[in-house]
Amino acid sequence: MKPTLNQLITEGKTLVSDGAWGTFLQAKGLKPGECPELWNIENPEAVLDIARGYIAVGADMIETNSFGGNYFKLKNFGLEDRVYEINKRAAELSREAAGTDKYVLGSIGPTGKILMMGDVTEEELYDAFKEQAVALYDGGADALVIETMTAIDEAEIAVRAARENTPCEVICTMTFDYLTTGEYRTMMGVSPAEMVTALTAAGAHIVGANCSNGIEGMIRITEEIRLENQEIPILIHANAGMPELHDNCTIFPESPEMMAGFAQKLAKAGANIIGGCCGTTPAHIHKLVEVLNK
Repeated sequence: MKPTLNQLITEGKTLVSDGAWGTFLQAKGLKPGECPELWNIENPEAVLDIARGYIAVGADMIETNSFGGNYFKLKNFGLEDRVYEINKRAAELSREAAGTDKYVLGSIGPTGKILMMGDVTEEELYDAFKEQAVALYDGGADALVIETMTAIDEAEIAVRAARENTPCEVICTMTFDYLTTGEYRTMMGVSPAEMVTALTAAGAHIVGANCSNGIEGMIRITEEIRLENQEIPILIHANAGMPELHDNCTIFPESPEMMAGFAQKLAKAGANIIGGCCGTTPAHIHKLVEVLNK
């Protein structure tokens, strides 16, 4: 049996995760307004090809095509009765690409519902995250990555649902914006320090940040997490720079070389798993592997 991610991190390894998925699905023909997760059922070869692309360049782990695979998001497409099927298949495809040696991270995104607004109850949130987590585990996920969270209460519920209903390692990352005050906060006002305190109490094995920042901005966020907690492993999935609009198209300007140029500093700040989010490609991940595995 292969070691857990925490065991590898304890041995002093800096691990490399994968990069963006959505842009590649679009490049393969995903249309605006179409459900990306349904491609696990209807276009599995395209999904498998994306996962294989990251494994081929040396990533230690790959995510699953299940970010919007919870009950509430799938209900928008009339697919709420297919949550288990879609998520299990997502994990099976990434498992096939990863083989037995690499790791599969079951991706769990936010529901789009806000507890404080009365959109949903805690029990409904818990049940939705439980259903998705169990399906991903049954499909072969080694760990679950609850990502792009902005509300601490939703993140805590997701972590508990994953911990209490699967044997998987549970990772949770939030997305932070840089404010004019010079601070990093989520859209709901959560700081990196507040995040790590709450999520470790909820049972997360690994915490961190994804999206909203290029890799340079993630260094400061990582340092803030480390000031609060010197032991918890940290995962960072950075964008390929901040998005820019060119000819009505959103581009991410950071090249693989630019991103990799900050990787060692990010690792020194305390990041244990480094990968990409929006705009990153297998070329970005390949450069991270080169730099971090020297």
